[in-house]
Amino acid sequence: MPTFKYVAKTQGGEKIERIVENEEFAQLVSKLRAQNLIIISIEEIKTGRKKAKRGKIKPEDLVIFSRQLSTLLDAGITLVQGLNILSEQVEKERFKEIIRDLEKEIRGGKSFSEALSKYPSIFSSLFVNMVRAGEKSGRLSATLDRLSTYLERTNALLRKVRSALIYPAVVSSMAIIITMVLLLKVIPTFKNIFSALGGTLPLPTQILINISDFTKRYFPIAILCLGGIVCFVIRYSHTEKGRFALDRLKLQLPIFGILFRKVAISKFCRTFSTLVESGVSILDCLSIVGRTAGNKVIEKTVIKVKESIREGENIASPLGNSGIFPPLVTRMIAVGEQSGQLSKMLSKIADFYEQEVDAAVSGLTSLIEPIIIAFLGIVIGSIAVAMLLPIFKISTLIR
Repeated sequence: MPTFKYVAKTQGGEKIERIVENEEFAQLVSKLRAQNLIIISIEEIKTGRKKAKRGKIKPEDLVIFSRQLSTLLDAGITLVQGLNILSEQVEKERFKEIIRDLEKEIRGGKSFSEALSKYPSIFSSLFVNMVRAGEKSGRLSATLDRLSTYLERTNALLRKVRSALIYPAVVSSMAIIITMVLLLKVIPTFKNIFSALGGTLPLPTQILINISDFTKRYFPIAILCLGGIVCFVIRYSHTEKGRFALDRLKLQLPIFGILFRKVAISKFCRTFSTLVESGVSILDCLSIVGRTAGNKVIEKTVIKVKESIREGENIASPLGNSGIFPPLVTRMIAVGEQSGQLSKMLSKIADFYEQEVDAAVSGLTSLIEPIIIAFLGIVIGSIAVAMLLPIFKISTLIR
């Protein structure tokens, strides 16, 4: 439907300018005349406005939402007014609807944390529990600010890991694709040329042609088998046992395992520190940390820690017995427990391991790049030499 801008005057001479959406021209004229308005002009507006994005709500959206709401509360604006203001500023239509619903729930008498718990797929248990602790302590603004900082740091850490994994994955994929194109397309062409010339081929060339024939013959079967393996792994990873096995394998990988372990420890300490600082009880902290760890091995360890605390033990001992957390971490946590500075110690550990992740990502990129380049050089160089040997042999015979 078109959008029109009209200028009209009342019988008293007052000028009115309005923009009307979803109206036909004839209907608009009839409406204005029915209101006894004198029409001066009506023009259609080409809005060119983008349709509001429904889109997936990303962690970055939650960071901005938490930080802006914290700022509004600090400025003395009520929670309901703050949500109303943010609902007008949010671009994504789905998030806009959710914020409006939160405002409606709070107007209806629910607490902010109760309203948030209605959307568990967007607001995690950590988010809800921190807000609940902020409401109880009367420091909701500070809690939201702390929560936005936590989400920002966690997302930055995950982005670093993704960048570390994407680069070698892309380069390795390109190397495999180039090799497969050579084996499936280029070498068979040379094979036909060599067959037409006749004679005995050099051993390296014959081996390469045999590999090419084998690959070409069994390539469809290999693709089907690979697809079957991928489907099996995906389905297996959705089971409790499979998820645990894959998460344990991730921590034991030769090169990437160290990186995954450091990320898991950093996330554990950062989450634990943020919850403790927000006033959440230790047992509730451990329940939330276990669920948000993102690794079943860490989650199982945290459950054991929780059971040990119920029996009267401290936090550090069961963490040390797990074999996942290094002595440095457990000793610092023990010092934090004894000194009453647990949140501060956990934050320091998280900062340290985030720096370690930075160093590991840089080192990983520096290590993998020459390995992949060397692999490509050896494979493509060997193929080139094997293909050129018969040509050298023919040129020698001609002389």
